[in-house]
Amino acid sequence: MDEPELRYADGPTTTVSAVVAATPAEVWALVTDVNLSARFSGEFQGAEWIDGATTAALGSRFVGHNRHPAMGEWDSTSTVVELDHERAFAWAVSDPDAPGALWRFTLDAVDGGTRLTQTVRLGPGRSGLTPAIEAMPD
Repeated sequence: MDEPELRYADGPTTTVSAVVAATPAEVWALVTDVNLSARFSGEFQGAEWIDGATTAALGSRFVGHNRHPAMGEWDSTSTVVELDHERAFAWAVSDPDAPGALWRFTLDAVDGGTRLTQTVRLGPGRSGLTPAIEAMPD
């Protein structure tokens, strides 16, 4: 039996979801804080809003700073591509029309708090993975 093929060009995606014992407003404040994940990540070092932006707004941009032992240090610019207050927040890494990755959070009020769902889709644009994929396409 052949193994299923996972191709970057197809936009590999993963989604996780959990109920958080907090209101959508409380969760919203956390998911729209572009620096929060730097507290928990060994790779993502932090970000700052650019072009005069100071908070998440549709079309606003931020620069993220990253570091990985195998890849060194790099920055990437992201654009907020979806913003539905206390419901959905998403940003595209690099080119919004052909992102290297698309990160999205959705919030739904449920008994006991807020169902928080995080989705990431890789591609179709170039990313830090592109050189490795080109070197080892199989």
